[in-house]
Amino acid sequence: MILDGKLSRSFEIALSELESGGVVAIPTETVYGLAADIRSSIGINKIFALKNRPAFDPLIVHVADFASVPLVAREFRPLAQKLADAFWPGPLTMVLPRRNDLNPMITSGLDTVAIRMPAKEITRELIRKLGAPVAAPSANRFGRTSPTSAIHVENEFCDHASILVVLDDGPCPVGIESTVITFESNDSKQPAGRTVEKILILRPGAVTAEQLARFAQVERVQNSVRSPGHLRHHYMPTIPLVILPNACSPSRSQYELIRMKLKKNVLHPGWMSLPDDPVMAARLLYANMRTAANQPDVNCLFLPFPLQERRSDLWMGISDRIEKAATIII
Repeated sequence: MILDGKLSRSFEIALSELESGGVVAIPTETVYGLAADIRSSIGINKIFALKNRPAFDPLIVHVADFASVPLVAREFRPLAQKLADAFWPGPLTMVLPRRNDLNPMITSGLDTVAIRMPAKEITRELIRKLGAPVAAPSANRFGRTSPTSAIHVENEFCDHASILVVLDDGPCPVGIESTVITFESNDSKQPAGRTVEKILILRPGAVTAEQLARFAQVERVQNSVRSPGHLRHHYMPTIPLVILPNACSPSRSQYELIRMKLKKNVLHPGWMSLPDDPVMAARLLYANMRTAANQPDVNCLFLPFPLQERRSDLWMGISDRIEKAATIII
């Protein structure tokens, strides 16, 4: 049930659903999320059931303001505050020590919690009116392509479309999930009383390593269990996705390799493409993936994308999603 987020009645319905322990699909600047009140075990359970999400994959908690952070985290270091001042509201998630009374399902039993403040004002206002942060992973079946519009959510959960409330606020302007970071302290070999902190990127995104490096040393960490989306395969379309090194059609030997790995003939491959501008490429990635996968008679997708050349800036986040969405990389 898609509701126009600009209408006060839609807002009231979404708020009532959250207050009663329900789940609401909310707009953010990154992707649409499935939200539940962090105080509601019923709502949190519904998220996992709807997504068919394994319990070991933690959820991101969304807050409306800085005052709400202590409701979730027991510690907010000066470096975390500096980054929040610079990038919140926005697509940066910080993994921090969690409060002991936080529902352990949200954190997958870890002693940390992932927190961010979304840029969409309608979503922050919904959280304010609720009076508590919300847990909100992406609004798609686990491991599948994330939704960047309300209709994507409705199509994803078509078997629940009549009862799932989707608050529509247009397409997501960022288009890929938030950058996820945590912190590491290094007290060794430092003068007495000094601690040097390092930013660890657990998942790249629109807030880039270059931007974060203005505040501290930055290091990329691969596939950390502390971050959502850490599995080898994630964000996958409904049909196999093959990444090609260039825009040329696969050679005969490459076709044979694809056929062997897929264990089927590639009779009707579909092609998808991305703009050269990384901002537009991120914004259109999932939408283009969904559109290409839904072409009639297409049983495999080809995406020309030079992964090795796209290892900096926003391209790193885009490459991360493409690699995890891919069935085969040539």
